[in-house]
Amino acid sequence: MAKKSKKPQAGGTPATVALTAAGVAFTVHAYEHDPAHPSYGEEAAEAMGVSPERVFKTLVADVDGTLTVAVVPVAGTLDLKALATAVGGKRATMADPAAAERTTGYVRGGISPLGQRKKLPTVLDASAAAHPTICVSAGRRGLEVELSPADLQTLTDAVSAPIGRP
Repeated sequence: MAKKSKKPQAGGTPATVALTAAGVAFTVHAYEHDPAHPSYGEEAAEAMGVSPERVFKTLVADVDGTLTVAVVPVAGTLDLKALATAVGGKRATMADPAAAERTTGYVRGGISPLGQRKKLPTVLDASAAAHPTICVSAGRRGLEVELSPADLQTLTDAVSAPIGRP
């Protein structure tokens, strides 16, 4: 089920509220989340009937002591060394899940790069530019937003870099 959104909806997430406030065109995709599914991102791609190369997961890493957001296709993995390089760091590790949830204001599997509690440095995988639109979490499990990669990059002040691995 896809819904075109132009104005705030009752029960909107901080991500959809941020998109609406920015006046950005986006589409909300809702689906029934299955807690038994092994991958949030792959589940979203399957449920929406969208290629996994167009569905991006939001990961939080620690780069030299600074929490940093990485947005990469669900079809691949994050290259931590490339992420560190993209933000001028030396070493990156995956962030503690509790710290990621506390800092972003979202739960794991529903972390959105948009509308986070604290604005973090963000890197969008360069492969996003190959698509007219991509999907990212809308801020909760079972809810995605589709928008242009350029809009996502602008709204998050993201750097674009090749940080994903197939």
